[in-house]
Formats: sequence, C-alpha cells, structure tokens
Amino acid sequence: MPTSMPDIAHSAAALKTGTLDWVGMGDIELPFQFASKGLNDIPVTAKADAFVSLDKADAKGIHMSRLYLALDKLSCEQSLSPETLTALLDQFITTHEGLSGSARVIIKFDLPLRRASLLSGKQGWKSYPVTITATLKEQKLSIELAVDVTYSSTCPCSAALARQLIQNAFEEKFAGQPLDHESVHAWLGTTEGIVATPHSQRSIANIKVQLPQGAPDFDIKALIDIAEQELQTPVQAAVKREDEQEFARLNGQNLMFCEDAARKLKALLNQQNFADFFVKINHYESLHAHDAVAYAVKGITGGYKA
Repeated sequence: MPTSMPDIAHSAAALKTGTLDWVGMGDIELPFQFASKGLNDIPVTAKADAFVSLDKADAKGIHMSRLYLALDKLSCEQSLSPETLTALLDQFITTHEGLSGSARVIIKFDLPLRRASLLSGKQGWKSYPVTITATLKEQKLSIELAVDVTYSSTCPCSAALARQLIQNAFEEKFAGQPLDHESVHAWLGTTEGIVATPHSQRSIANIKVQLPQGAPDFDIKALIDIAEQELQTPVQAAVKREDEQEFARLNGQNLMFCEDAARKLKALLNQQNFADFFVKINHYESLHAHDAVAYAVKGITGGYKA
C-alpha cells in the first residue's frame, strides 16, 4: 500500500518561531476577463501576487498551492470584479484557517481601450497600465484601483520665452514699416516668423483611488476619461493632420507645470466618491536631464501619504 506523501508545511517545526505580515507568491501569470462599468468584459494577461498573513507563530509555513488554485479558478470561471475579488480573499483565509486572518492580492495588467481621435473621427488602441490591490485585514476590506494616464505637458516658462523671441523677431522685421496684413500673415507662416517654440514632454499621471465600501463594480473608463478631459492633452492613438494640429492647439492653450497638473487632478478627484486617492505627476523633462515631480493626496486620517 503506498504511503501518504509528507506535508512538511503542516507537520515540520519552524526553524524559528514568529508571525509574518505576508507570505505568498509573486508574478503569477494568468489571463483574466476584466469587468468594468460601461465596457464589455476585456481579456487581459496579468501578473498576480497572492498573500496571506502567517499568524500562527510556530507554523512552518502556509499552503501556497491553495492560493494559486483559487486564483486559477477565478481566471477560468469568473470575471475580475470587486465581488469576485472579495470572494477570492475570503477563500484565501478560509483555506488557511488557523494560520491566517488577513489576505491580499495584487493584479497588474495593461488595459487596451479604443480611443477616438481629436477631430478626424478615427479610432485606435491605447494601452493603460492598471494595478488592482485588494486587501482583507482585521475583517476590513479595501480595494485600490491604480492607472497610469500619459499626456503631453508644455512648459509655461518656455512658452513665455518663445513668445518674447517671436515679438523680437517681429520688431526687427517690421520696425518703422507700415504694416500690411498680407505680408504679416505670410511672415507668420515662415520659420523666420515663428522663430521659437516652447518645449513640451511626455508626462505620466500615476493615479490610485480607494473604492468606496460596497462598490459594485470597477469604473476604469470613467476614471481615465475624467483625468484625460481635465489634463486636456492625452497622448493620441490614430492621428491625421487635423488631429495633430488640434493637439498642438491644445498644448498651446493648456500650458502647465507639474504643480498645475497635480492641482487639477486633486481638485477633480475631490469631487468624486472615492474613499481616498493618491496622485503622482511625472513630467519627463525635454530641457533638463532630470524630471519634474509633484504629489497630491486626499489628506484623510490614516490615508495615503505623499
């Protein structure tokens, strides 16, 4: 008769006793069907971290395969939503009864969305890095939704200096001459006329929000939409010449330092029904070799810290 296989995690003594905050598995590659309000379920390939606390000081370890199997079942049989994540955390703890009282899962993936051009009516795919973190600790559930929004930022200082150079060039060209509309108009369309342009750079807003308790679903599209509308200059997917020209106009009419972008998003998120939020603004400077960075948080007691 075959003997039963040993279960060292269950039977062996720990080399040193003590509780641990989190124990589990990292970078588990899994496909999911991501469910979000206003979107059909979207297939994504994700990397997941799965953890439970180790509360029994003399236990050798946890049962990592149980975490994997619970994640695999979610991957194969259900969509990824606040409800299914909550059930997943419950299962993590239930399958570690006597060992663990807390559970956490972190799921990262790129979310492809169809985005319309500015004017031409064309559409294209844009990919948004998303991280979902769900934690059940001391019977308190928290679900965090994080997304990166990429946009263009044009420096107000650089724009002012460019305008001054254009004024100087105009003065040199037309000083003491009677102004003729046609000649001025033609001159403005030349490189000599627009002698300088302000510098702009690709920029990224890292946005994290805590969903309100009992939130029935994710609403990632609405979060991305309001952030891009507030910033005004999100990077584009499909672009025709009229779209590129409109993008240039929007950059010229929405000059911003990193401080401006952070204040815009802080004011915007304060108007939403999120339990908490965190914003990091990254302007990857084209003038400097370093970046310009700003942080903003909601500022609640026990909440995110900048």
